[in-house]
Amino acid sequence: MTATLWFLLSLVLLALGGDSIVKGIGGLGRRLGWPPFATGLVLIALATSIPELVVNFHAVAAGQSALALGNAVGSNVLNVGLTLALAAVAAPLVVRWRALSPLLMVLLASTLLVILMSLDGQLSVIDGAILVIGFIAVMAWRIVRCDEESPEVRAEIEGFTARVDSMGASVLRIAVAAVALGIGAWLLVRHAPAMGRSLGFSPLLTGLLPVAIGTALPELAGGIGAARRGQGDLVAGHVIGSSLVNILLVLGGMALIGHGVAMPGSFVRYELPAALAFAVMLLPVLRGDMRVSRNEGVVLFIALLLWLAFEALQLHR
Repeated sequence: MTATLWFLLSLVLLALGGDSIVKGIGGLGRRLGWPPFATGLVLIALATSIPELVVNFHAVAAGQSALALGNAVGSNVLNVGLTLALAAVAAPLVVRWRALSPLLMVLLASTLLVILMSLDGQLSVIDGAILVIGFIAVMAWRIVRCDEESPEVRAEIEGFTARVDSMGASVLRIAVAAVALGIGAWLLVRHAPAMGRSLGFSPLLTGLLPVAIGTALPELAGGIGAARRGQGDLVAGHVIGSSLVNILLVLGGMALIGHGVAMPGSFVRYELPAALAFAVMLLPVLRGDMRVSRNEGVVLFIALLLWLAFEALQLHR
């Protein structure tokens, strides 16, 4: 019970820290004259992944790489099966952001690449460097090709960073966020394994289920709110951008700072292919009419429930 209470507190701190740092960077960027589109694009990709980045890097530093692996890949499954699915159920999503189709193909290729890299049982430092460089290249490519987007999409992306805070307030937000994220990550990595053990979970499943689900709840609330405001581009952009961050930047960064990361055989056989399968389920959506209907949202959510049932059968793995 004590571990669970500390775990819940860590989730609150991480949610507050993630929201504060996005607002702080957005306001700071406006004051410093950063290109609004580039700033918005980067923040849309990173916004929902910053708490996970901090948690996972702290977990690797603390020797809890299995927890970090589960969180990173479990988050990708939940991005599609929970956040996008329930946002579409709340209000059908219209997606006009042309870049999301090629970015989805990059996500599919990146996930498959990680599976192939992991067949030898680890992600090496070289593998990690390739993934991180790939993320930087993808972001640079989309920024350079920003002129391809319609004025409406550009305005929506730039509006994501439309803060009117003073320079001092923006810096204060970032400082508060750094403290909240640091303490929240420390508490989560310290207490989540004990909570997982009380539930009969391995560290990998702890990261995959309670940690990934807990850190996904603020994303879910934000996604539903954006869907009801008619901002389908932001919802889909968060989902695909965050998934790319997890696959390329988080896993790659873990391999770099951890001098390689062990990839359990069961993880390569089950969880990584599950993340790939959920990404594949977006193909008929983002390569078709660029809409996510309520029925499609229900299908994605049912797929998530089936995946959770499968994972529940793996408690003693």
